[in-house]
Amino acid sequence: MRQNENDVRALGQALIAECERRLFDESLPRLKKCLALLAEEEIWFRPNNETVSVGNLVLHLCGNVRQWILSGLGGAADGRQRAQEFSAAGPLPTSQLLHLLDATMTDAKTVLQHLEPGSLSTVHPVQGFQESAVGILVHVVEHFSYHTGQIAYFVKARKGVDLGFYRGINLGKIGATAVQ
Repeated sequence: MRQNENDVRALGQALIAECERRLFDESLPRLKKCLALLAEEEIWFRPNNETVSVGNLVLHLCGNVRQWILSGLGGAADGRQRAQEFSAAGPLPTSQLLHLLDATMTDAKTVLQHLEPGSLSTVHPVQGFQESAVGILVHVVEHFSYHTGQIAYFVKARKGVDLGFYRGINLGKIGATAVQ
């Protein structure tokens, strides 16, 4: 392999590893922590007609990850019913919601572990768009983080708790690492 190909492969490996870290070591544990603090009724509570519930957001995240990673990158059939993610009124038991989330993320991890680092410029059809693998990865991480933040805000507002995502870490110290 030429040096340029080695560089592209190394960069691809680093990007995939960072996406895995952000999804599986950061956002997913935070999302699960939030769900654990909410009663089933709170998970499916809609503050008004223009706002979806935490349960809807979890269904939406599962649909997005399945469509963009499993279908877009992994080649699985795309059977997403996006409108149903938002219209579901629940209550779906929390254990079933967590099972769906875990199954989705397990499948996504498998796709990411088999993703060829040198192929991240390859374009894939997803949700009516043509997206590079890099674009898909960035979209999913950003999207998952965004909705995890919305859910964290809901939990903080509803419960009046500090979720402690950075508890015990000196964020002013160079080289500090995040823990859950």
